[in-house]
Amino acid sequence: MQDREDYSNCPLCEGVEFTEIYRADCSQHQCYSPQFRPEIIWKKCKACMHVFTSGYFTDAAFEVLFSKTPESRSVGYKIEEKRALSAKMIEKILPYANSGPWLDIGFGNASLLFTAREFGFEPIGVDLRRDNVMALQQIGVEAYCEDIQQLNLGRKCSVVSVMDVLEHVPHPKPFLRAAAGFLETGSPMLISMPNSESFAWDYATGTKQNPYWSELEHFHNFSRSTLYRLLEEVGMKPVRFGLSERYRLCMEVVAVKG
Repeated sequence: MQDREDYSNCPLCEGVEFTEIYRADCSQHQCYSPQFRPEIIWKKCKACMHVFTSGYFTDAAFEVLFSKTPESRSVGYKIEEKRALSAKMIEKILPYANSGPWLDIGFGNASLLFTAREFGFEPIGVDLRRDNVMALQQIGVEAYCEDIQQLNLGRKCSVVSVMDVLEHVPHPKPFLRAAAGFLETGSPMLISMPNSESFAWDYATGTKQNPYWSELEHFHNFSRSTLYRLLEEVGMKPVRFGLSERYRLCMEVVAVKG
C-alpha cells in the first residue's frame, strides 16, 4: 500500500522550493502499522519557512489510521481530570462569547464539549473516528463523522474550537477557512497546537526529547508566526496568545472572525 502522497508545493504558500531538515523514526508510535513507512521526512519551505512532512496519508492509509482509537482520545477518558483542564480553556473564550452553539472539530475524548455545556453552551462535535461520533450521539449530543469542508450545520456557531487538529490536516488553509465559515463576524475561535517557535521546542529537539518529529499523525510543525499568518489569511484576527496545558510544547490562541 502506498501510504503517502508527496507534497509538490508548500501546503501553506504553494512555494516549490524546500529543504530537508529532519528525519525521524515513527515505528514506535501507538498507531503505527507495518503498512506505513517507518520514517518521517520533514521539510522547510524556503519562501514562508513553514515546516511539513514530505507527504500526507492516502485515503487508504487514513482508513488504517482511523481504525484504531487511542485510549486518551476515547469519549469519556479521565472525564473528571480533563473537566478541570477544559474549564481553563473555556475561560479564555468567555470574554468573547458565553452562550450558543460550540462546535469542536476533532473532539477526541469530548471533554471540551462536555465542559462547555456546563458553562451554558450547546455542544456540537465533529470527528473522523466513527466510534467517538456514535458515542456522543448515543448520549444525545449532536455529532458528525464528516469532513468539515462538506458539513452543513444549517446555522452559525458562537464558538469554534480546533484543538490540536490543524497539524493533522494535509491542507490546513481550506480546512481553517471552512472552520471559520461556521462563525458569525466577531465570534471567536480557540485553536491549539505545538509551537515550534519557542526555546522549549529547541531544547527538546536538541536533547532528543521532542515527541513531535516522530508523531505519525502530524503533517505540520507550526510556529506562532506561521499560525498567525494563516489565521489572518482566512479572515481571523488573533487576539490572545497563551500556553496550552493539554500537551507538551503547545500554544493556545483565541482569534476573532473579522
